[in-house]
Amino acid sequence: VQLQASGGGLVQPGGSLRLSCAASGLALNYYATAWFRQAPGKERERVSCFSPSDGTTYYADSVKGRFTFSRDNAKNTVYLQMNSLKPEDTAVYYCAMHFSLLCSGVQAAYNYWGQGTQVTVSS
Repeated sequence: VQLQASGGGLVQPGGSLRLSCAASGLALNYYATAWFRQAPGKERERVSCFSPSDGTTYYADSVKGRFTFSRDNAKNTVYLQMNSLKPEDTAVYYCAMHFSLLCSGVQAAYNYWGQGTQVTVSS
């Protein structure tokens, strides 16, 4: 099983980026899939997560209304559309998969992790 995250880069405040996480070796649509991020000097935090059990999506308060989780089952890929980016969104972003139909708030529960993609928001 591999998760390949991509799409990061340098963007000005107020700009947008779309991150992608392509999976191989399993079908993402059967499992909870999340985006986490880790800023320099800070703990890794969960940003968003999709639960296939009920079709709900979790968003951290800091990104609600700006970030959108989506998925393309045919491509076995999930996305994180990030709009109205702020300097405090600067971090390495990771996708992760949990062998469950429900998202977990416990990072250790996630079974597979992508390699991370750097997002830098700066003028």
